[in-house]
Amino acid sequence: MRGARGAYICGLICTVISQSMFIISPRITGYIADNYIVGENAKQNLDEKPDVLIWLLIAMVGFTFLRAGLSYFSTMRYEKASQHMIYKIRAVVFKNIENQDAKFYDLYRTGDIMTRVSGDLDMVRHSVAWIIRVVIECIVMLTASIIFFFTMDPLMALCLIALTPVILIIAYNFQKAVAPKFRDKREKLSDLNTAAEENISGNRVVKAFAREDYENKKFDKLSADFRESSKDAAFTWFKYFPFEEITAQAISVVMLVFGGLFVINGRITLGQYISFSGLIWTMTNPMRQLGTIINDWQSFTASAQKIVEIYYGSPRIVTRADAVDKPERFNGKVEFDNVSLNLGGKDVLKNVSFTVNPGETVAIMGETGAGKTLLTELIPRIYDVTGGSVKVDGTDVRMLKLDQLRKNIGTATQDVFLYSDTIDGNIAYGDSDCPEEQVYESARLADADGFIRKLSDGYETIVGERGVGLSGGQRQRISLARALNVKPAVLILDDTTSALDLETEKHIQGALKSLDFPCTKIIVAQRISTTKFADKIIVMKNGTVIQQGTHNELICQNGYYKEVYDLQK
Repeated sequence: MRGARGAYICGLICTVISQSMFIISPRITGYIADNYIVGENAKQNLDEKPDVLIWLLIAMVGFTFLRAGLSYFSTMRYEKASQHMIYKIRAVVFKNIENQDAKFYDLYRTGDIMTRVSGDLDMVRHSVAWIIRVVIECIVMLTASIIFFFTMDPLMALCLIALTPVILIIAYNFQKAVAPKFRDKREKLSDLNTAAEENISGNRVVKAFAREDYENKKFDKLSADFRESSKDAAFTWFKYFPFEEITAQAISVVMLVFGGLFVINGRITLGQYISFSGLIWTMTNPMRQLGTIINDWQSFTASAQKIVEIYYGSPRIVTRADAVDKPERFNGKVEFDNVSLNLGGKDVLKNVSFTVNPGETVAIMGETGAGKTLLTELIPRIYDVTGGSVKVDGTDVRMLKLDQLRKNIGTATQDVFLYSDTIDGNIAYGDSDCPEEQVYESARLADADGFIRKLSDGYETIVGERGVGLSGGQRQRISLARALNVKPAVLILDDTTSALDLETEKHIQGALKSLDFPCTKIIVAQRISTTKFADKIIVMKNGTVIQQGTHNELICQNGYYKEVYDLQK
């Protein structure tokens, strides 16, 4: 809340003052009753001191307006401070999400993350702007009233607060019963948002398999689960509400019975009785609001726990304090030295070793699940090795600054992600300050310039979410152009040409050979037409390297590569 703490503290002070002022009007009312209505000298005072009565009435009106003004001012301070705070929290949370490593996204679902940065954050803001304010109001109002009661008549005050322990016991039991229900409600909401996000993102798959009815039923079930969880949390309060309401109403009965007896016996005056009556709501109202406060507080607690996980969460893959500073462009030598990787207790890569010299092209082949993509993801440190080391230009990637390492690596994958931006903006994503001509050249190298210029707005054409409206091959070529546009020292292509026809693939291969900047190329592919021109081919199976060599060497050996070659020739 730094930057808005003054506003929040000012709001708290105004709340304390405004709520304390509630005792003024009943006190003045009691004084007027005793001195101008029912007192022994009432008629005399009315005849001799009418101006005092007028000023007392003016004071009551004035204090009412002042209290309302302070309340309005404090509410605005709370709103300003809470909006300022939530803006800063959202910025930190989003930054932490962006900086998290791949394991974070393996653990948390997209819908769950979206719930945290939207609904959960809004609940935190609501708590700071409303719940805390109401709690302060209730505490100050109740405390001021009790002090006022004791100054007027201690015995009457004790009679009125005698039922307070009963209210506290009811509130404590309610809090214990409702806390797990709000946590469950929050998890059900996360499941619901996840299902909605997945169906919106994968709507084409749903339509392709005519699974609309299935997904509707699935969503209805999750929605029904959330409804039942919400009802369960709400109805829990209804079980305790009658007892709390009866106890709160009983205070009015106590006031009527004991207050009436004390007036008859002369212990208190009628004016004092009126003052007590005018303030009795300051005790019953906080008690009635207790259930709402506990409900909202439990919602806040459930949401805050989720926010805290991300707010204070830190990625494991970070730049070391003693990292090597290499601001110059990398040469592009890549070495895998006895590399192993364990994910979720499973060894997915085991003792992988090979070297790629600057400017060389290395192709990686293997069966599905062999670990090809994971192997390439170790270079930009999407994952970190659990054994051995990956080196770039002779330095362990874990000793390089992350931003310097990744700025020297261009990546294009089969699963292309394009932003809802122009084609120009997508290609220039890695270097938004590059000149337009560089964007055009990168598109030409990826054989994308031709189809882009045929679009209605050319390079200014807005790409739909995730590239909707473009074919798979077009998206892959834009992705390749994006990778080439940063002029990387190491270019990683993960099955990038799988959706391209052979003629386009041949054009791209020729362009990659004649780049106007030095570049080491690591290509994951299943086509012999892609791998046969590589300087070295790595064949993997079950996370290990089973063959290495050139195209001509491997087709002379019995093994996976020759089998693929025989199938595709």
